[in-house]
Amino acid sequence: MSQKFSYEIMEEIAVLSKNSKGWQKEINLVSWNGNPPKFDIRDWAPNHEKMGKGLTLTNEEMDTLKLFLSTFE
Repeated sequence: MSQKFSYEIMEEIAVLSKNSKGWQKEINLVSWNGNPPKFDIRDWAPNHEKMGKGLTLTNEEMDTLKLFLSTFE
């Protein structure tokens, strides 16, 4: 049984990569099921009509990730 869900891309932040079929790995702010938007990293088909599995991060998690990444040379 498939579950229905909704999403709205509130802000397109960055494209990290693009493959030969046109799918793009993106960072966006996405509202899932009408909830407050979260940072979202996943692959998207052209025009956002399909998506791959991804990762969502709260503002606090994104702040922690940014701090961690800033330690890399």
